[in-house]
Amino acid sequence: MKHVRGLTVLAGAVLLLGFSSSPVLASKNDNAKKEVLYPNATRTEPKLDLTSEKDQKNLNAGLDAVNEGDKAKAEQLLQPIIDSSKSKYAQALALQGMASLHYNDGDYKAAISALQRSLALGVMPNDTYFQLMYMLAQFQVADEQYQPALDTITKWRAEGKKETADSYALEGNIDYRLGKYPEAIAAITKAKSMTDKPQPTWDQILMASYAESGQSEKAADLAQGQLNANPSDPNALNNAVAVLMQAQKYPQAIQMLEKARAGGTLNKDTQYVNLAKLYLITGQESSDPTPNATKAQQVLEEGMNKGMVKPDAETYVLLGQSAEIANNIDKAVGYYNKAMPLASDGEAAVRAGRLLLSENKYSQAKSLIQQGIDKGVKHKGTAYMLLAESERGLKNKPAAVSAMKKAAQDPETAAKAKDWLRKADAG
Repeated sequence: MKHVRGLTVLAGAVLLLGFSSSPVLASKNDNAKKEVLYPNATRTEPKLDLTSEKDQKNLNAGLDAVNEGDKAKAEQLLQPIIDSSKSKYAQALALQGMASLHYNDGDYKAAISALQRSLALGVMPNDTYFQLMYMLAQFQVADEQYQPALDTITKWRAEGKKETADSYALEGNIDYRLGKYPEAIAAITKAKSMTDKPQPTWDQILMASYAESGQSEKAADLAQGQLNANPSDPNALNNAVAVLMQAQKYPQAIQMLEKARAGGTLNKDTQYVNLAKLYLITGQESSDPTPNATKAQQVLEEGMNKGMVKPDAETYVLLGQSAEIANNIDKAVGYYNKAMPLASDGEAAVRAGRLLLSENKYSQAKSLIQQGIDKGVKHKGTAYMLLAESERGLKNKPAAVSAMKKAAQDPETAAKAKDWLRKADAG
């Protein structure tokens, strides 16, 4: 499944339900009536079977330990209840506590298993039962079990007869991850209609779903609306730019970033880099790429001078590409030279060598191309063909033939290299 570049959707984070430290046995003085959370549930309320004072005491202490983050104490108190208590209700709540411990350890599968065992006992009151079912759906999202999570939330709503904005937002998140974009749009729209305080992440899912389903105009409108409502929010800016880029509305994205740049709110490496890349894209699509390529250089240099953009190999390569597109060969070679010692591969060296080769500087080109090959390049055949041309420029035919034979071993360049060798009568 694709994801919209630059958008941050829900990562499956789960808000754990707190464990009550109040007595699980009814007190004689407890006459207060609590609000019923699931008054219309289709499930019949079961009778509680907890009669052991010892189990009650250990259960409450164990759940308190879970809330306090005391894993060792919680396990010591809860595991014996799970293993040997005669009360299924006590076992169910102890499993709930263990599920939380597993989740906090990052063991989502164990947490899911514990909750499923707890629910399967079927002895909890409806309010507890359905809250745990909702928690199970959240756990399944955290473990990327999206279809089971959707099944769980569907069952929760059908049997609990409960509709909340958060539950539809969770369903929309799941639908998005399953690639069910129309369903995700419907669920998030429903969630937003049920509250006057929608979460920002809901619109992120909605934007991503619009973009993935080809409704780029709606995605862009939503992104622009978010930014208008929160002009100083860097996340709103990033989301708006990402959606506009997805919709290939490059001039609008540039305008948005330039406005932030002029206002002094462009303060992230990715924002400067994206603006530079947008200038390069639009420049290459125009009849004269030089002005936009020059602007790309200026943006990156400004970002570096302000300490926003890292002076790393990737940045220098991007600067080299900008200068190259602007037909400033000397400047491009200079940037590629700065990238070389910082790079983990030889791509920058080969780029510089190729430019020097175009200016008939064969000796310098040969040196850099060989350096790039030795350090490692993705398209080795192409690099060997450039090396062969450098050797030919130096009138070293045996070395040129040797390099071209290596290019002939690469499937990407085999046909061209073999044709060159045939014409050179070199076999």
